[in-house]
Amino acid sequence: MRIDVHFTPYQTDELVLREKTVVVIDVLRASTTIVTALINGAKEIIPVATVESAVKISGNLFGDVILLGGERNGKMIEGFNLGNSPTEYSAEKVKGKSIIFSSTNGSEAMVRARYARELSVCGFVNVSSVADALREDPRDFTILCAGNNGVLSLEDSVCAGMLVAKVMDDAEFDVELSDGAHVARALFKSFGKGILRMVKSSDHGRYLQEIGMGDDLKICAEIDSMPVLPQMEGNVLKLKRETEKKTAPDLTATA
Repeated sequence: MRIDVHFTPYQTDELVLREKTVVVIDVLRASTTIVTALINGAKEIIPVATVESAVKISGNLFGDVILLGGERNGKMIEGFNLGNSPTEYSAEKVKGKSIIFSSTNGSEAMVRARYARELSVCGFVNVSSVADALREDPRDFTILCAGNNGVLSLEDSVCAGMLVAKVMDDAEFDVELSDGAHVARALFKSFGKGILRMVKSSDHGRYLQEIGMGDDLKICAEIDSMPVLPQMEGNVLKLKRETEKKTAPDLTATA
């Protein structure tokens, strides 16, 4: 198995990811929000790169079962139903709904990897579930970090390193790491003992606190709080069947 890590979507062309196994990480906050929505009963998540694409797709679908979710610069997009806080995606709001989702960084990474043979979404909240799936079927894979407006983000890079470390733990197969994977693993070794502290000190973590979204950081930093595996089927994200019966924690206490 060879593991590669790209620290932003702009490090690679989408054709390079064609037919590969790809894991997309956007800790703050798309990965956590998508996992929360699916575990709370959303039918599917449709990631799109632009607001215009989201509006166009929503116009072609049945309005009463469609929600628009996402953000630009951390704030809900005007005219959308939901932003990008996991606390907004309660079962009451999302159960049975298709959510067209567009965020500044996360959905862009997912769209860039849309030609992958297999695409999974990972955050701290489900990192062990993703690692277990990769270990069960050992093969080369690429971790694609969403980054922060085109540059490396600390929280995504540390999460990538945690995923690398978990896949390697007691591995019964040979694992080869790219330079990027070595760097991510080293970052995890440096910051892995204080995930919430690291998230709060990161550039985007500080920004979210400044705009009143600080409560989301604790949710996004909780390890394995939502042990499910979102995977792309066609152009939509759904939960892998054996994980569908998991339930989400009550996020209202931190909202």
